[in-house]
Formats: sequence, structure tokens, C-alpha cells
Amino acid sequence: MNGITGETIVNAASAIGAGIAVCSGIGPGIGQGIAAGYGASAVGRNPGAKGDIMSTMLLGQAVAETTGLYGLVVSLLLMFVKPFK
Repeated sequence: MNGITGETIVNAASAIGAGIAVCSGIGPGIGQGIAAGYGASAVGRNPGAKGDIMSTMLLGQAVAETTGLYGLVVSLLLMFVKPFK
């Protein structure tokens, strides 16, 4: 019989959860774009402080990117680590 089993439900829920987890990359992308825009405008206003502005901006972008990377790791775990093998 080819009915719905517990393994099928877990596989479907893992795929749905992985898709939702990948959506966590949207926020960091928007935030990094905003930070880069403000960094560029700050350098335009004060070119002498370019080094300080860029280093601070890149540190902030690295921190913001961790959220997207965690979402990617969670989605990969959900897709490739199956509990019912």
C-alpha cells in the first residue's frame, strides 16, 4: 500500500521548513544593501574617513550575514539529514 506514512510527512515537513529557512537570507540582503548605501554616502561627504567608514561597514555586514548563513545551514540540515533512514 502506498499511503501517507510518517516518513513521508517528515520528508514533506523538512522540505517546507528548508524553504522557510532559506527565506531568512532576505533580511540580511536588504540590510547589507542599506549599509553599503549609507557607507557610500558617508564616504562622499567625508572622503578622509574612508578607512574608518569602510572597516565599520564591513564589520557590520559580516555580523548581519551570519543570520543568512545560519538559515542556509538549517535548510541544508533539513534537506539532507533524514531521521528515518
